[in-house]
Amino acid sequence: MSASPVYTAHGAATGGRDGKGTITGSDVILDLATPKEMGGNGNGNNPEQLFAVGYSACYIGAMQYAASQDSSLPKVPADVKVEAAVGIGPREAGGFGLTVSLTVTLPGVDKSEAERLTAAAHKICPYSNAVRGNVDVQTALS
Repeated sequence: MSASPVYTAHGAATGGRDGKGTITGSDVILDLATPKEMGGNGNGNNPEQLFAVGYSACYIGAMQYAASQDSSLPKVPADVKVEAAVGIGPREAGGFGLTVSLTVTLPGVDKSEAERLTAAAHKICPYSNAVRGNVDVQTALS
C-alpha cells in the first residue's frame, strides 16, 4: 500500500550495529552497540531500542488522532504512556524477526473505552500498518 508523505525523516548509520547513528538536520549522534544478549558489549543504543521509542511515540499520536476524529472515543489523557518491548531473534524460516509488545497506560480511562481507543489507533498508526502481517504485536493495558 502506498502513502503520500508530507514529511520525510533522514538518518544514517555507519559501522552497523557497532557504529554511529545520525539524524540529518540534528546534532544527535548515537553510539550504536550490539546488545550483550547478542554477543556485543551493550555500550550504546541499538535499532530495536530506537524502534521501540518511535513506535511508542507514534502510537500515542495515533490514539490522539483517532480520538480527535471520532467523538465516541475517549480523550487521551496528558499523562498517557506507551511502553514498547521490541524483541529480536531467529525465525524458523531463516533470518531474524521481531516481536512487539505495547503496554498502554491511559489514566482515568475505562478499560472498555481504552480497548476501543487502542484498536482504533492500530488502524491509524503507521508503525502498526508497516508491521501488520509481518510482526507479532501484542497490546496490553496497564
